[in-house]
Amino acid sequence: MAKHEIIPCERCSSAIECKANSYTKCQCSVVQLNLNEVQYISEHYDSCLCAKCLFELQQEYRDSIADISSKAS
Repeated sequence: MAKHEIIPCERCSSAIECKANSYTKCQCSVVQLNLNEVQYISEHYDSCLCAKCLFELQQEYRDSIADISSKAS
């Protein structure tokens, strides 16, 4: 059985086990992102991110949308 590649998270540099060939088993698959969140993250990062960073960026995006909505009211 082949070992998956250990790579650094692009954002925090923590070591993560990349399972791109087994996406459903990859730690990043625990973060459920909508299309807008994926686009927001992909505008800032090109490589793999750990689940912790994905959760934080998801919240950052949601906070920015809430901020825009509250200013528009």
